[in-house]
Amino acid sequence: MASPLTPDAPAHSPSPVVIVLTTLPADADAAAFARTLVEERLAACVSVGAEMQSVYRWKGSVEQDRERQIVVKTVREMVGPLKTRMATLHPYEVPEFLVIPANDGGDAYLDWVRRSTGA
Repeated sequence: MASPLTPDAPAHSPSPVVIVLTTLPADADAAAFARTLVEERLAACVSVGAEMQSVYRWKGSVEQDRERQIVVKTVREMVGPLKTRMATLHPYEVPEFLVIPANDGGDAYLDWVRRSTGA
């Protein structure tokens, strides 16, 4: 009988780290948005970018607004709960929610993201 530590046993693989992108209106309280996600351990870190201009098509018209890019560092298993929570916090009818895998990175940083989210 094989022991659980034999090479044939599947190793526990760490949770994949992902980057989630969203935007907020420039006048939204982005710091409170970020703090909520980190306090609730849905994210290890949320970076709030400087104000920028976004041009986009919405309901048949080309629009332009001032926004801030929000970069959320988290793990794959938190994507569902993060999406649900952001839906309650976000002021947009259809918020940006793009998940990008972090295929590589500094081991210490990736481990920190995992620990910070409880993964």
